[in-house]
Amino acid sequence: MRQLTSLDAQFLALETRRQTGHVASVAILDPSTTPSATLAVADIEALVTDRLPLLPPLRWRLREVPLGLDYPYWVDDEGFDLHFHVRELGLAAPGTDEQLAEQVARIVSRPLDRARPLWELYLISGLQSGHLALLTKIHHAVIDGMSGAEILGLLLDLMPEVRQLETHGPWGDNEAVPGELGMLMRGIAGAARYPLRALTALPRALPNLEETQFKTIPGAAALGRVVTRAQQAITRQDGPVERTSLVAPKTSFSGRISAHRRFTFGQLSLDDVKAVKNAHGCTVNDVIVSICAGAVRRWLIAHDELPDGPLVAQIPVSVRTEEQIGTYGNRIMLMAAALPTDVADPVARLLRTRDSLAHMKERHRALPASLLADANHFIPPAVFSRAARLTFGIATSRPGRPVWNLVISNVPGPQFALYCAGAKLVANYPVSVITHGMGLNITVMSYLGHLDFGIVADREQMPDVALLMGWLRAELELLMPVLQPPPKPAKPKRARPKASARA
Repeated sequence: MRQLTSLDAQFLALETRRQTGHVASVAILDPSTTPSATLAVADIEALVTDRLPLLPPLRWRLREVPLGLDYPYWVDDEGFDLHFHVRELGLAAPGTDEQLAEQVARIVSRPLDRARPLWELYLISGLQSGHLALLTKIHHAVIDGMSGAEILGLLLDLMPEVRQLETHGPWGDNEAVPGELGMLMRGIAGAARYPLRALTALPRALPNLEETQFKTIPGAAALGRVVTRAQQAITRQDGPVERTSLVAPKTSFSGRISAHRRFTFGQLSLDDVKAVKNAHGCTVNDVIVSICAGAVRRWLIAHDELPDGPLVAQIPVSVRTEEQIGTYGNRIMLMAAALPTDVADPVARLLRTRDSLAHMKERHRALPASLLADANHFIPPAVFSRAARLTFGIATSRPGRPVWNLVISNVPGPQFALYCAGAKLVANYPVSVITHGMGLNITVMSYLGHLDFGIVADREQMPDVALLMGWLRAELELLMPVLQPPPKPAKPKRARPKASARA
């Protein structure tokens, strides 16, 4: 048994009929590299079966504590049914990218069954390109971006030949799962530990409340600043990193979301992004966030709602240490950065983005890695779900202005070819989460010399979200350095005839 952390439990608590808590990815596979030049669902099932002993999150089932006295537990599912989780479907002809995006949007709109391990996998055929799509859907309570990459690494190979891994016997920890009485006793013991957890988290979380979801509670941010000044006076330390108060303007995608999604995807050249990076003295991430700002600016202008000031982007940052690799769960921090959609000039916007993200990184270095979990420890587990929904609801849907406008996430990936059951991975498009107040999510993953963008939006708020992909390309082109043509070789000078000597 493994107990969820408060941050893991938060992703479960925030789930409603409109908000789902799972993340997904669409892997595009080329079956021509397999021995049979085909890929069937039976091949995927055989691969998962072979790797299952090394993938404990795929076997975990949720087990609640009676009366909600403590955070839930993950237990091995004794009745695990692989055929329930691995599915297949085909697109109708002609199988365009738009049809694939629509099918993905419908599948990710549906919540996962909490009575079973929280994941599904779909092998989708009928693509116009002749490739196959592998849609993987797993709950955010189980993984974050880094631990999701670990799972992907165990399912993929470096060569078309499927590697044989040492699994060290059958899966399962052979630990007996307690009955209701045993779980109740665990819950009572956990509830007794709550005051100690809260007391331990207090020194780290209280001075930094302004960087958490609790900032919207009246007086919370001011209390944090008072505690920070008191700590500085006692310890005689220098002041903290200056915190800029970011105010998110209201947009069409800032309200309450529906239960339905739109999805669009596409690729950009990583070399082109690096060329822009080198030309303007910034990072790859600066360029990605800047062109996202430019594309969103175009959408806001097209809908006659461009705010005078910048938007506020929520940017997830991994705080997973090397010691925490392989532990799964969530080790992240949600940072906020000004997104300069109010800047018209693309180069000026890039430089403003660079400064904004640099300031965000400086704030991040000054914060404890466990801040989100520490802040959650102020809430007793017995009321955690309701309190988490209420707090996050205030943060994202308060009248007038939300705390954030959208999510932008950049996940670095491998720059070498990978294979799934012998089929070459052509692209891997992320499909992430939207919530009330943040009805737009742009996530990008780099792989094999390109950037794979996955854009998710609320179906009613942004029915034309597919426009963003074309605008991302256009914004990148505007930033590309002008390539000077090579100088033309000089024409040889024609010798002038010598004047004849006069007699």
